[in-house]
Amino acid sequence: MASFGDHPPLPEILEELLLDDSVSTVFLKAECKPRVKSGHITSLSLNELERELWDKPSLENLSDDLSLIIEQNSARSDCFIEIEREGCKVMQIGDLRVSCAWPPFSDAWEITVVRPVANLQLSDYKLDQELINRISNHHRGIFVVGKPGSGKTTFAQAIASYLDSEMGAMVKTMESPRDLQVPQRVTQYAPLEGDLEKTAEIIFLLRPDFVIFDEVRRARDFEIFGDVRLAGVGLLGVTHANSGLQAIQRLVGKVELGLISQVLDTVIHIEKGKINQVLELKMVVRAPTGMESDLSRPVIEIREFPSNRLTHEMFAFGSEIAVVPVTGSGEDGGSPAWNLAAEELKREATRLTGITVKHAKFLTDSSAAVYVDDSAIGSMIGSGGEGIRRLEQDIGIKLDVQSVQELPRGLRKKLEKSNYSDVDTSSWSNKPGRNWDSKSGKAKRGKGRKSRR
Repeated sequence: MASFGDHPPLPEILEELLLDDSVSTVFLKAECKPRVKSGHITSLSLNELERELWDKPSLENLSDDLSLIIEQNSARSDCFIEIEREGCKVMQIGDLRVSCAWPPFSDAWEITVVRPVANLQLSDYKLDQELINRISNHHRGIFVVGKPGSGKTTFAQAIASYLDSEMGAMVKTMESPRDLQVPQRVTQYAPLEGDLEKTAEIIFLLRPDFVIFDEVRRARDFEIFGDVRLAGVGLLGVTHANSGLQAIQRLVGKVELGLISQVLDTVIHIEKGKINQVLELKMVVRAPTGMESDLSRPVIEIREFPSNRLTHEMFAFGSEIAVVPVTGSGEDGGSPAWNLAAEELKREATRLTGITVKHAKFLTDSSAAVYVDDSAIGSMIGSGGEGIRRLEQDIGIKLDVQSVQELPRGLRKKLEKSNYSDVDTSSWSNKPGRNWDSKSGKAKRGKGRKSRR
């Protein structure tokens, strides 16, 4: 790949737009004036230039000229066509990534030119030595996350250069498209036959110490990330996310809970070119915060690094994977784990009895209150308390049935609004549960038929 700022001579009109070193992106579209995104990464701005409108023939000619540059520089390893499909072409010309689009893929002809505006070394970030040691460990799974244009790719490049030059590691990359600015010794691989999974199979045979996986986006990408990491290869993935926690949650469902901390143990969130937060993941076996010790299970702790402050816990709750904050409490009081369990209790009690449980609240780790309409209290308790006893046996906790009128007025109004919007009258007659009285339903239908006669 080309070094920073190195590319073959471009058509004069494009060179003029890139003359300002602060310009990172050029946007050209038919029937529009050119626009450029420029400035420092902390304060990028999009500006329209006072120039003539571009038209379709001009953009077509420019695209042909750029394709010709690639042919004329075929000896350069950094000049190639990355993607070519109906209505779209992506080219790498030195350190520039050029994307061309035209109908029917886009509504009009357009060309976008992207170039890196910074080439930083890991030392420029002034990282804590503990974090550098963590990054240098070839047996880790790391996510670098951030919004588009936040500087996460620049940081990943700095890590790749550091591992190659300072640590003497064998580094490879998996990219689509290939636009990382890395040392020449670092080989960059595209999707083999259009499939990154096939690329990963080849990379296993090359015995790298570390792999940089750029642009982990789709569900399959996260699965491939997990497969590569479990093969014992040090792995750094670059993905779009608004926070480190969101990136972790995107692994849920793609990787088994017990393997998440083995696949991913460090998340570095980049914002405006700086490290905003570092999270580490570790699996322990204990009860989630706020639950009794007899409810112990595998729990993935999410902690801030290097302070070691616990922020979230991830654990299996019923058939779902819960990601729960360990600080703060809900509006009803109690731990976040209790509030999560109360929602599950409400759904399960409704399913088992056929009676709509309006609200549920845990009182202790082994007891809870369920709130139903006044008219449903008798049906919920059952004759001689038989109904509530069976429900307690099924759920495994002590239950107290109360009227929804016992709830604070503000909470009642909120529940009424929520329950009203969730009503599905088409399913009432099919609602499961042992307290559903099918005879009364038939009687009403029979009466309706008689009245129509």
